[in-house]
Amino acid sequence: MKRASEQDSSLKAVKTSESEKPNQSTPNEEEMGEFEDPYGDDFESEEEIFEAGEDGEPDKEDGDEMEEVSEEPQHTSRVFLPNRSAPLGDNEVMEPDYSTYHMLHSVNVKWPCLSFDILPDNLGMSRKIYPQTMYIVAGSQADKAKDNEVSVLKFSSLAKTLIRDEDDDEDEDGDEDYDADPVLESKSLPCYSTVNRLRVTPFASPTKEYLCASMMENGEVQLWDVSPQLRSIDTPGSNVSKQQNKPIFTIKAHGKVEGYAVDWSPLVSSGQLLTGDISGKIFLTSRTTGGWVTEAKPFSASNGSVEDLQWSPTEKTVFAAGGSDGHVRIWDARQSAKPAISVKATNTDINVMSWNHQASHLLASGYDDGQFGVWDLRSFTSGKPVADFHFHKQAVTSIEWHPSDDSVLAVASEDNTVSLWDLSVEADDEEIAEQARQAKGDLDEIPSQLLFVHWQPNVKEVHWHKQIPGALISTGSDGFSLWKTISI
Repeated sequence: MKRASEQDSSLKAVKTSESEKPNQSTPNEEEMGEFEDPYGDDFESEEEIFEAGEDGEPDKEDGDEMEEVSEEPQHTSRVFLPNRSAPLGDNEVMEPDYSTYHMLHSVNVKWPCLSFDILPDNLGMSRKIYPQTMYIVAGSQADKAKDNEVSVLKFSSLAKTLIRDEDDDEDEDGDEDYDADPVLESKSLPCYSTVNRLRVTPFASPTKEYLCASMMENGEVQLWDVSPQLRSIDTPGSNVSKQQNKPIFTIKAHGKVEGYAVDWSPLVSSGQLLTGDISGKIFLTSRTTGGWVTEAKPFSASNGSVEDLQWSPTEKTVFAAGGSDGHVRIWDARQSAKPAISVKATNTDINVMSWNHQASHLLASGYDDGQFGVWDLRSFTSGKPVADFHFHKQAVTSIEWHPSDDSVLAVASEDNTVSLWDLSVEADDEEIAEQARQAKGDLDEIPSQLLFVHWQPNVKEVHWHKQIPGALISTGSDGFSLWKTISI
């Protein structure tokens, strides 16, 4: 990332040089969401369409107030290092280096979303040809509880960035230059409480059902089948009934105690769910021939909050729990009296975890002090992680292994960044010495495993797209960021 010193503090959008990006307009605030594309792209939603007029600027609809953006002033750029560079000044904005991205799009939504998950689709695996299409389900954090909703969003016509190296061979991927506008379509389901965390079952099917679970601030866990909403987006004229906008089941075992931990089993196709709350209780819910059933007796992790849960990718009855007492606990669901293994990982909260699906002996955990560690479960009882990083100085809010590369990890932090890591990189003594000689300022503190840093205000979650290699989606106070760096 670069930061640019602005002379006019009224310019609110992230800006690039005049040759990279034309001026953009400001949408009506009543919109569901809006793409802030680096090339001035407009968008379509189910509510309203802005179209470019002959002068290249969006035509105004009746009642729409378009903010006039003055000519961009001259500014200077310099590299920004999270937690090492000075904070942004009043007249400074963050400016991405578009040449480091294959793709970068941003979309604002009506309400911030603390949590979301990516829907698998039937468009194919290992997709590399642009434009791309992505589907997600997201939960809102509205000002009033009654205004909250679970939303199904479809992002389509996602083009590559238009800034490329001269040697970039477009024919290699089979795609051509594409400058059509990105499109956002959405359908929402009312849920009447803030969604603390939302997860989609890995067995979602375009022809059957799309199950997702939303952990609510009011203590309920709502299960949804969002396939009608998805069909309504993909098939013009397809309607969603009032009944289809309601949860198919509500877990009330947590009472009025809210929680943040929820995970679907990747090995039980019928549907099996773990949910944990801030009182330390973990409940198991499964689907049977008679419907959904929640076990009456919970797993009791500790007196502290259960912050995250992760099912084993290889063992049907094994799961990991991380909590505010700093412990990582490994459980066998057949023996609920106590965890099979427990290790003190940190003196702060364990906020998030991720179980590696390619190397099932690896478990990553992110902490409230900004550190994150990687554990080898084969030597778990030693109490020492196989890797431990102190790069971020503020709380880790999300962590996730790459879906197909067992050494690559994405980490989101309250320092407004998402960092990408390749833990297979090891610098020898000679390389370290050379880096130190070439380093300027704080650059010598950058770990050799760090691949990339993406800046996003108040970022909360990040997920890899399993069907588009290297693509990620992250959510923050400014909405969603859909991106792919050239580093992966």
